[in-house]
Amino acid sequence: MPGKSGRIARLSPVLGNPADIIDDYLPDNGNLGYRVSRYDLALQYKVTANRLSGVATITATASSHLKRLQLDLATSMTVARVAVNGERLRYTHRRGKLAVTLTTPVPPGGALSIVVRYAGNPRPIRGRWGEVGWEELDSGSLCANQPNGAPSWFPCDDHPISKASYRIAITTDSPFHVVANGVLAEKRTKAAQTTWVFEQAEPMTTYLASIQIGRYETVKLATTPVPVDLVAPRSLRLAAKARFAPQVEMLAVFTEMFGPYPFPRYTAVVTEDPLEIPLEAQGFSTFGANHCEPASDAERLVAHELAHQWFGNSVTLSRWRDIWLHEGFACYAEWLWSERSGGRTAAQWAEHYYAKLAATPISRPLADPGPDHMFDDWVYKRGALTLHALRLRIGDDAFFALLRHWTEKHRYGSVSTEDFTTLAADHSNEALTDLWRAWLHAPELPPFPLG
Repeated sequence: MPGKSGRIARLSPVLGNPADIIDDYLPDNGNLGYRVSRYDLALQYKVTANRLSGVATITATASSHLKRLQLDLATSMTVARVAVNGERLRYTHRRGKLAVTLTTPVPPGGALSIVVRYAGNPRPIRGRWGEVGWEELDSGSLCANQPNGAPSWFPCDDHPISKASYRIAITTDSPFHVVANGVLAEKRTKAAQTTWVFEQAEPMTTYLASIQIGRYETVKLATTPVPVDLVAPRSLRLAAKARFAPQVEMLAVFTEMFGPYPFPRYTAVVTEDPLEIPLEAQGFSTFGANHCEPASDAERLVAHELAHQWFGNSVTLSRWRDIWLHEGFACYAEWLWSERSGGRTAAQWAEHYYAKLAATPISRPLADPGPDHMFDDWVYKRGALTLHALRLRIGDDAFFALLRHWTEKHRYGSVSTEDFTTLAADHSNEALTDLWRAWLHAPELPPFPLG
């Protein structure tokens, strides 16, 4: 939970205190008293009926004396049974919370094995950010979870600081192709059904867990040093290959700039349906058919989503107010790719977007934009401008050394703005307090940074 310093408290909170919320931007999401280490999801999905049934086995450790535990799960899912440590228990399921009272309390450090059997017709969760979560397509489905859509399809501790490994096994109709997080460990077909089993070993937060189902084919774009695949409908294969081929070179460039790619492989999924914006997940990204069109700005978006594998997926915010640590970094990666690939330089993009921000001034601090505005475009652009200002202040060598140090030190971890500013001090010969005050904490837009 947030402490007085603004950092996530590392001590176990006291259960039952109304002040014990995980995140003031999403006060109804996340749970206290335990930490999840693994999700094992055994799912069945009927595409035409949009019917999902599943058994979720959640391995966790109590962080306090636990008499009662809660999980996040949308009420569109109906729970049939809950067991904890082998004992079937009574439960309540209201307002997106599955609550279980333990007959035998679990002490701090005690092991928890939570098994939930459930089923329903999954649908997106409606909130201030629109509809997020499991979504039907014309022929298949996708998951767009950010920031609180994961409970639309599985019970979880839905907060980004709660990272775990995953096993996702999903059985669906054989004509359909499935993409999920991690590495495909097994695929078996029986009659008209195929089961796909994915292992996600690297810790992953819930909003990045994702399953995409469609009539897809796979095109291998690269096999080394990291396998890069394109998954698309047959009708879009040629157009998609032309639009997404640059991501192989992007991965090489970003590895040089940001450090080793943090996952075993990378995949771009292209749906038959148009999508307003691409969707990020750990190990893959999802684009719409419209992003294959020649007039689209797909290359910029491909760079943005790929950069999230470092900034957002491996190194993940601890609290949603620090969303600039994801979106500002991914936006700046767009400018860096443009600079490296012969387009506009990062400095030119900075001037371009600074003029746009200055023309429509927004008086709100980047480091705490408020929940209603955390996905506004100005957060992305001011975040990128903040990094550009830092680059000009400390120089290219120190700046890129800082980015590599950041992704190495916090690989698969959770971070805050204070973590970044503290690390940046180690890469600067002068104090950066004035820069952070102006770009992160002052509501008004600072003057344009000059080298």
